[in-house]
Amino acid sequence: MSSGDWKVECSKQGSQRPARHVSRATKAAFARLPLVSALLLAVAGVATGCSPTTMRHGHHFQESDLQQIQPGMSQSAVRLALGTPDTTSTVSGGSAYYYISSTTQQTAFLKPTETDRKVLAVYFNPVGSVERVAQYGKKDGKIFDYVKRETPSHAKDGGLIGQILRGIGPVNPFGG
Repeated sequence: MSSGDWKVECSKQGSQRPARHVSRATKAAFARLPLVSALLLAVAGVATGCSPTTMRHGHHFQESDLQQIQPGMSQSAVRLALGTPDTTSTVSGGSAYYYISSTTQQTAFLKPTETDRKVLAVYFNPVGSVERVAQYGKKDGKIFDYVKRETPSHAKDGGLIGQILRGIGPVNPFGG
């Protein structure tokens, strides 16, 4: 009998029904189906578990937030627009507010790694009004002001900014 032929099976009650002959190869393929399904589910689970998770901490400002801060604004107006600063400092007779943000990524159970850190610095003159705004980060291993788009050569608070941004980006073994 060929695999396409029909045969008749009898049940206990004596009724007849057509039955299709199933080859051994087909039976073997169906027997492996649960194994293949389980393997596909495992691969999908591993692929999902290995995709990195991005976490953002601190103050992440948009360009529109930075444009709200104008020279001459009071410290209270800056606090109202941006919120409470993470830290403050006295700088050359005036003061400064610092807003710090960081972005980290973690893959599965591995230790999270920080991929970005930015510091928004709002500088005030001795009277207490905004003198200028700078947003620092690391670019090519050096501190970089993203507002002016330059590396500051003589920042009044370069030591503090350097401490905050330490450990981010590529390391330059020769300094500078």
